[in-house]
Amino acid sequence: MTTIYLIRHAEAEGNLYRRIHGWYNALITDNGFAQIKALEKRFQDIQIDAVWSSDLYRTMTTARAVYIPKNLPLNTAPGLREINLGDWEDVTWGQARHDFLEELTRFDTDDPTWQAPNGEGFHQLGDRLEGTVRRIAAQYPDQTIALFSHGMAIRQLLSRIKGLPEADWPSVPHGDNTAVTKLAFDGERLTIDYELDNSHLPEEISTLARQAWWRRDGSKKVDINLWYRPIDWEKEREVYLEARRDAWTCTHGTEVPFDGEAFLRGAEDCLSQTPWGVTVAMAGDQIAGVLQLDGERYQADNAGYIPFCYIVPSAGVRLGRPAYRSGGGHLPAHGPGQAPPAVRPL
Repeated sequence: MTTIYLIRHAEAEGNLYRRIHGWYNALITDNGFAQIKALEKRFQDIQIDAVWSSDLYRTMTTARAVYIPKNLPLNTAPGLREINLGDWEDVTWGQARHDFLEELTRFDTDDPTWQAPNGEGFHQLGDRLEGTVRRIAAQYPDQTIALFSHGMAIRQLLSRIKGLPEADWPSVPHGDNTAVTKLAFDGERLTIDYELDNSHLPEEISTLARQAWWRRDGSKKVDINLWYRPIDWEKEREVYLEARRDAWTCTHGTEVPFDGEAFLRGAEDCLSQTPWGVTVAMAGDQIAGVLQLDGERYQADNAGYIPFCYIVPSAGVRLGRPAYRSGGGHLPAHGPGQAPPAVRPL
């Protein structure tokens, strides 16, 4: 009998910033590294004979909790990857809700006929995961192995092991980051000892403890996810100007003169580089903030610059963030006509 610990990766950028990451190679957050430390402590007295991970950064990094303390090599298998989300990769959940509401609803309800545009469907994911887990486990009869994979992938595998009909796929809960599932494999059959256990995580570092989108107990709150679009300069020029004026007054008071024309010229210069030079953040159909991007200022360093970042005060309250932020910062350069990179400006 092979014992399998199947572990979800630690908190990554997509989990925190609510971006759609399947095969997108996101980084681990600071909180995610705290989760990895907790996971390492959980496994310190458990014998592990081999460690496998999907070949994405967030799983390989999480696997360090086991393979480094136990002085084992890390083996990687693309078959352990998350679902390939194709054209949705690195889109915000808010953007998907705005642009693809019907398709996102089918995804959220585990519709077995759903498939990501230029990506995978749930049956493809399940076939891939189950086949990969079986092939790896067969190499280690009567041993104990740790496999590091992803949230949706693990849910699909659990649905198969339980023999659930398609209509019951949504009943499989969402696992926390670094949640542990213990399986057994007798050479033919996979069985579940326990699933999606996050008892090693204090509440203050649990990702799901700080989010509500996954709840089914009546306490689920509206999940406010931003989406982004270029500003309509002809119609929304005054929106930008008022945001600049508000930020200026809050920062400098009313005694220092506000030069609106200079700020407008700066915005138009950024817009001449790319339509995304002034980007509007949207919460549903309401403007939640403004982000200005200058791709030329630090072009020699292969970076861009953020001259202005602003949250509408009422949106800041809804999002649980400060009413506004203003200032500059570096960001990776992006090409004209492309969506702004995966920075969390607001």
